[in-house]
Amino acid sequence: MDFELRRAREKLEREQKERKEKARLKQQRERKAKEEAARQRDAIEAVQRSRRIDASEAQIKANQQMEENLLAGRGVMFDHVLEAVPYEGSGDKIKLPPSCFTELSEQGAFDKGPLHFQLSLIDQEASDAKDGDSQNHGTTHAGVLEFTAEEGSVGLPPHVWSNLFPFGGPITSLIEVRYVWLPKGTYAKLKPDKLGFSDIPNHKAVLETSLRQHATLSQNDVLKVTHGVLTYHLHILELKPSSSVSVLETDIEVDIVGSDSASERTNQHVLKPLTFGTSESGIVEEGNYIYYKFSIDEETWTRISSGDAKIEVKIESDTQDGDTDLYIARHPLLFPSRHQHEWSCHDVGSKALILSSKNQRLGTGTYSVGVYGFKGTAKYWLTVTIQDNDEHKVGQQAGSSSSSMEMDTVECKNCKHYIPARTIALHEAYCRRHNVICQHVGCGIVLRIEEAQNHVHCEKCAQAFQQGEIQKHMKVFHEPLQCPCGVVLEKEQMVQHQTSECPLRLITCRFCGDMVQAGTSAADARDRLRGLSEHESLCGSRTAPCDSCGRSVMLKEMDIHQIAVHQKN
Repeated sequence: MDFELRRAREKLEREQKERKEKARLKQQRERKAKEEAARQRDAIEAVQRSRRIDASEAQIKANQQMEENLLAGRGVMFDHVLEAVPYEGSGDKIKLPPSCFTELSEQGAFDKGPLHFQLSLIDQEASDAKDGDSQNHGTTHAGVLEFTAEEGSVGLPPHVWSNLFPFGGPITSLIEVRYVWLPKGTYAKLKPDKLGFSDIPNHKAVLETSLRQHATLSQNDVLKVTHGVLTYHLHILELKPSSSVSVLETDIEVDIVGSDSASERTNQHVLKPLTFGTSESGIVEEGNYIYYKFSIDEETWTRISSGDAKIEVKIESDTQDGDTDLYIARHPLLFPSRHQHEWSCHDVGSKALILSSKNQRLGTGTYSVGVYGFKGTAKYWLTVTIQDNDEHKVGQQAGSSSSSMEMDTVECKNCKHYIPARTIALHEAYCRRHNVICQHVGCGIVLRIEEAQNHVHCEKCAQAFQQGEIQKHMKVFHEPLQCPCGVVLEKEQMVQHQTSECPLRLITCRFCGDMVQAGTSAADARDRLRGLSEHESLCGSRTAPCDSCGRSVMLKEMDIHQIAVHQKN
């Protein structure tokens, strides 16, 4: 009996213990579940709170951006993402779709002055994100040319394209186009990427001509300036009053600083300065040019024009390995060549050119000297000197001596020189044994017998040369040359053709100062009578205010206006 009671009591205690353990474990599970639910609830609340903060910040940012756009656009809100497409054009004028014209017109943008736009390159992957967090890779500014682009695209000229994609870039990309208001520029600091830009005559007028095709300038952009066949890239270092300005209807003070590429080799020619009396040495390879420059000031020109001085340009060269040619031209022709020059010398070996008052094109100004490698690799020494002209004294001495000998002289039958009568017999006997006369028509030069075989005449122009010079003469003067316009001429005719006849020759426009192709004659008969080229006829049609009365007058008629209205010569 006691045994059964004890077993029942133990069983009861064991069941109670198990129930207590189960209750304890259940309580732990419920506590952990409550803690996990609280953590999840806190996490959800944190995420929701973060989203609310991000949404608030995005809304504030959007409101700020809208306010900035309204402020930058002076009340005009225009901001679109368009696909960039390149087109061949000049300047910084872009092409927009017709729908942009309607949108801008409805907001009165055309009543606020010229249209300016900020162009920003947008990363294509970032632009697909819904939050609109785009990443700008480059920014520049531009004007507008016309509203003829396809919907969803914007046409970019090479200037804008190269500044947005300085390293080439993709064929197409997304561009953010935003209307902005820009202040008129007052100051610009530019730096050419290479030497030589300051050598252009009136280079600021050339820069002004290039800027006529632009509506804006942006700091850190690169401006391309073309002068004839020369091309320069100018980096925009500084602008005032802001980093982006408008260049329409404003006067800008321009500072051009020196290039940092003085020691870099470039395919574009550079004019090296020459000092009178100082020799410059160099090495030129066959077919290449090396250029120098010197200037004639008022004081030097006074001495030259009075006949008291002359300028000698001399090259001493070693003909063992090569030979050179010498070309000289007056600015605005910067780089004389075989086709275009004013003075040249083609002697074998050392050569010199004398510039005196007899040269009609000589005067005050800057002159370019071109050393051309005619054959092989030649080492040379170039010197420009101012020499006193003593021809007057020599002439007087010659006159006094000749007058004393004219009293009793006889002409030699062989050399045709006048010899004193008392020695004529001895002279003729000696002359017939040692001298011969060139029988070529128009020559008649007296030569030593041993020199006669080395004396030859050109079959085409009949000029006399030494045997070693005739080959170079035939190559330089009688080898046909082809002009870019298609005409084939010899050297002398080619120089004349490219100076005054070739429609592709470069001339300085009398209105803009730029080097442009002459082209054909002006379409207007009155302009042809004035001697205006095709470019000058169009360029001179621009108007400018008269200095005397302020009326707007075409540039090509300004002189007539001054005479007819203001009686000024």
